[in-house]
Amino acid sequence: MNEERLVNIEAKITFQEDMIEELNKTVYQQQQKLERLEAICKSLARQVQSQAEAGNEVMPANERPPHY
Repeated sequence: MNEERLVNIEAKITFQEDMIEELNKTVYQQQQKLERLEAICKSLARQVQSQAEAGNEVMPANERPPHY
């Protein structure tokens, strides 16, 4: 009985180690994706800011486009 119990505990530990490794990989991948998305957001914010600074050339929102 004692041997069977140890085998079950070892199997559970092995399963948990595998699961932790998978979770670590998932967290790492999510962190990489988050960093890429943050870089994209910063780039877009810079583009919006530069367009806002050059605002005189932008058509007002309520003006109809020339093709109407």
